[in-house]
Amino acid sequence: MANLHRGEIDCAFGGKRLKLCLTLGALAEIEAGLGVEGLAALGERLSSGRLATRDLVAIIGAAARGAGERIDDDELLRLPIGRDLPAMVEAVATLLGLAFASDGATENPPPPQALT
Repeated sequence: MANLHRGEIDCAFGGKRLKLCLTLGALAEIEAGLGVEGLAALGERLSSGRLATRDLVAIIGAAARGAGERIDDDELLRLPIGRDLPAMVEAVATLLGLAFASDGATENPPPPQALT
């Protein structure tokens, strides 16, 4: 069973159940797979709205291996997706949300309140 506090999720694609987790190694593998250098470039690439099938394979494969699954990208490419494509995109979004969540912190905190 996946542990959300560790950033793990359970999913099933093409009849195969997988646990996914973004680790530092998985993030490095994703950077290499998407041809970007650094977390800022990875964030820009993923937020561009242009997610290719190969991107899904790179992210899901790296995250599966990060969770300890024994699966390679070639095996992922052979999975019949049927109606699983939306679930794959949702899994990637969930993983990224868990990995980069700020626990309610905002980038630009509100200004301080005036003393009365």
